[in-house]
Amino acid sequence: MQAIGIHRFGGREVLESLELPRPTPGPHEVLVKIRAAGVNPVDWKIREGLLEGRLPHAFPITLGWDASGIVEAVGERVTYAQVGEEIFAYCRKEIIQDGTYAEYIVLRHQHLAPKPKNLSFEEAAAIPLAGLTAYQALTEGLRLQRGEKILIHAGAGGVGGFAIQIAKQWGAHVITTASARHHDYLRTLNVDEIIDYTQVSFVETLRETHPQGIDAVFDTIGGQVQLDSAELLKAGGRLTSILAIKEDYFKQRGLHPAYVFVRPEAEHLNRLREMAEQEQLRVKLAKVFSLAQAGQAHEMIESGHTEGKIVLRIPA
Repeated sequence: MQAIGIHRFGGREVLESLELPRPTPGPHEVLVKIRAAGVNPVDWKIREGLLEGRLPHAFPITLGWDASGIVEAVGERVTYAQVGEEIFAYCRKEIIQDGTYAEYIVLRHQHLAPKPKNLSFEEAAAIPLAGLTAYQALTEGLRLQRGEKILIHAGAGGVGGFAIQIAKQWGAHVITTASARHHDYLRTLNVDEIIDYTQVSFVETLRETHPQGIDAVFDTIGGQVQLDSAELLKAGGRLTSILAIKEDYFKQRGLHPAYVFVRPEAEHLNRLREMAEQEQLRVKLAKVFSLAQAGQAHEMIESGHTEGKIVLRIPA
C-alpha cells in the first residue's frame, strides 16, 4: 500500500512516499480502507522528533492519527463492525508507527465509531482528534456545567471550534479569543463574546466585563497565556490545558489545573457522531489536500492560525 511517512526526524523534507505491505487484522481487529486523514499539529511535532522522549516509536513512521474510511475485513472475533461499514476513527496506538497517511490501517474497537451519515469522508476525518480533545477537556478536565462562563482560547482552530460548539450545546456562556479575520466564522458558532487578542489584552478586557471572574478556562495555547488566564478565574474556578502545565505556579495559588492528553474512546466518538448527525456539531474545513501533498499540508498547519481543519484525501 501507499503511505506518507518518515525514516528519520526532521523538517518537511524528510517526508517521503512509502510502499508498505497491506496490514492483516488480528482476531479482534478490523482492516479499514482509509478515504481521508486529518492533519493535526501533533503530526509535524512527531515528524520533527519533538515527542521522541514521550511517545515510543519505530521507524518507518507513517504519520497521522485521524481517519475515516470503510471496513474492508474483520477479525474472526469482531462483533463491533462489519465489512462495508463507513467509520471514523482516532488511531493513536501504543507505539507510534502505523498512522493514517496511508491507504489502509488496522484498528481495534476503542479507536472507531460509525461515520456520521450526513458528513463526507473528509469532514468526518476532521473530527476525531480535535473533537475528542474538546469533549474530554470539557467533560473530564473541567466538568463544565450549564450557565457557567468559559474562556476558550483560539476558537477558530480545530479544537477551539469544536469546544465552542460543545459548550454552547451544554448551555455555557462562551468567550473566545481570535483575530478579526475569524470573527465572522465564530459568529456562526453562536459564541457569546469574541476578544481580538491582537488589538486588546484579553486579561484587561475580561477583568472589566467580568469583574467577579469566570468559571472555567480551556487553554489551547500554553505559556504566559495559560498563566494569565488563571488570574481570571473566580474562587473555585477550573482550568484545563492541552499544553504543559506550570505546576509550581498553580500550586502557590491553590489551583489544581487538569492536563488533557486525548485518548481513543469509542463511546465519546459515538457522542460526537450523534451531535454531528443532529447538526449540533459542524465541521469547518480549512483545505483538503491529496495524500501526495502532505508536505504542503504540513506547511499550512505549521504556519498556525488556520480556520478549521486540514485534511488529506486518500485515493479510493
